[in-house]
Amino acid sequence: MLKTWYSFLLCWLSLQLEANPGLKVKITQKGLDYGRRIGMELLKQEVLKETFPTWSGQESFSVFKVNYVISRLRINAVDFPESSASFIPGTGISLSVAHASAMISADWKMDAWLLKDQGGITVSVSGLFIAVIIKVSRDSTGHLSMLPHNCQTSINSVKVKLSGESSWIYSFLSGYLEKPIHTKLNKNLCLNIKYKIQMMDAQLRKHKVLSQIDAFAQIDYSLVSSPAVFKSHMNLDLKGTVYPVGNRTDPPFVPAPFSLPNKDDSMLYLGVSSYFLKSASLAYYRAGAFNITMSKELATTFNLNTALFKDFVPEIALSYLTACPMLLKLMATSPPVVSLNADRCILHITGCVEVFAVLPYSTTQYIFAGNLTASTRVYLTVTKQKLIISLLLKRLHFSLLHSIRGFSEQMSLAENFLSYALRSAVIPVINDKLEKGFPLLNLAHTTLTGPVIKMNPGHLVISTDVDYKRKEGEDEDLHSHS
Repeated sequence: MLKTWYSFLLCWLSLQLEANPGLKVKITQKGLDYGRRIGMELLKQEVLKETFPTWSGQESFSVFKVNYVISRLRINAVDFPESSASFIPGTGISLSVAHASAMISADWKMDAWLLKDQGGITVSVSGLFIAVIIKVSRDSTGHLSMLPHNCQTSINSVKVKLSGESSWIYSFLSGYLEKPIHTKLNKNLCLNIKYKIQMMDAQLRKHKVLSQIDAFAQIDYSLVSSPAVFKSHMNLDLKGTVYPVGNRTDPPFVPAPFSLPNKDDSMLYLGVSSYFLKSASLAYYRAGAFNITMSKELATTFNLNTALFKDFVPEIALSYLTACPMLLKLMATSPPVVSLNADRCILHITGCVEVFAVLPYSTTQYIFAGNLTASTRVYLTVTKQKLIISLLLKRLHFSLLHSIRGFSEQMSLAENFLSYALRSAVIPVINDKLEKGFPLLNLAHTTLTGPVIKMNPGHLVISTDVDYKRKEGEDEDLHSHS
C-alpha cells in the first residue's frame, strides 16, 4: 500500500512540474540583437552618469614613496564599437564587447618627500574587452531570474596625463600611476558588472507576476518552468491564467500542449492558447461581467424604445401611446464557450434576457423574458502591447418564457427585435469595454510593431517586432514594470 501511494505521489508531482503554459514567448536571435543594440545605447547613458568612490594608494619610487588620492572620478566619453549577444543552450545569454574605449577624468593629490601637489588627471582607456554570461532561470515564486554566471575583462592600454605636464615630475609620475589605475579598473570592472546584473535581478523579482486587467479580472504571468534556451532562441512558458479579482481559484480545466512555429523572421513570437481565452471567459463570468443591464440613458442614446416594436411586434407598440425607453437585462447562465479554429474564433453565449418598458416617473413595466443562445465572431487585433477583442453577432436563437398578451405567437419577430437590440446597443457597449484589451507583455517604453496574428486550432500565434523609445531625461528603470 505504501509503495502504491509513493508511486502515485511521484506521478502527481511529475504532472505538476510539467504543467503546460497558457502563454508562450519566444525570443529569437533577431530580438536578442535588437535588445543588445538598445542595451548598448542605454549602457552608454548610464555609464556617463556613473559615480565612483574616492580611492588612494602608495607607489614606491627608487628612493622615496608617493602617497596619492584619486577623487571625483567621472567618465566623460565611452565607445563600444563592437558588441555581440548570443544564446548559450541550457544556460542563458552571452554578451561581449570588444575594442571599447573610455575617457576618464578625476582630481588627484600627491604627498611625497619634499613634494606635495594636486591637480587634474585624464585617463584614456583603450582596447577594453568584456565577456559576460548571464544565467537565466525561474525562482520559487515564478519570477524570471538573471544572475551573473561568468565574467572576464581585459584592458590593452591605460594612458594617464596629469595637469601641469610641462614639469618633468608630472610626466614621470604619470607613467607610475598607469599601473595601479590599470589594476584597479581590471579588478573592479567585473565586480561592478556582477553588481549591476544582481540589481537587475532584484528589479525582476519586484515585477508583479499577477497583473490586474480591470475591475473584474487579473492575469497570472508567472513562469511555470525555467526558460528553455537553445542556440537560436529562448522560450518562456507563462501560466497565462485569468482569474476574477480577489479569487485565485484555478479553472476546472488545464492547458493543452501547443508549440510555436520554427521561424526566426520576427523578434518575438507570442503564443496564446485557448486555455487563456477560456479562463478569461470563466473569470469574467464568475465576476458577473456578463450580467448586463441597458440603462434608460443607454436606451435613449441608442434609440432603443417601444416604438421599435411596430416593425417587430405591432401589438406591443400599439399598447404604448408614446414611445418609452426599454430596459434590457441580460444574464449569462454559463460561462461563454470559446472556440478557436484555424481561421476564426467564435464565442458562444448562453443566457436569459428580460425586457421592460420604462414608464414616466421611472417606473417599469414587464414586457417579456426568455432564454437565448448567441454565436459571435471574435475579431482580434494587437495595439501597443495589448490583445484587443471585438465581437460581431452572427446568429441568435431565442425561446420565450413569459410575455405580455399577444407576444407568444410572433416568436421570430421577437427574435429579430432582440437581434437588432444586441447588434445596435448591447454589443457596441461590450466592445467599448473590450477596447481596453488584454496585456500580453508589460515592458517599459516598448510597443509591438507590425504584429501578425495567425489562428490555429487551439491557439493563436502573434509574430511581431518591438520598438523601444524612452523620452529624453527619463530615469525610470530599464526593466519591466507594472
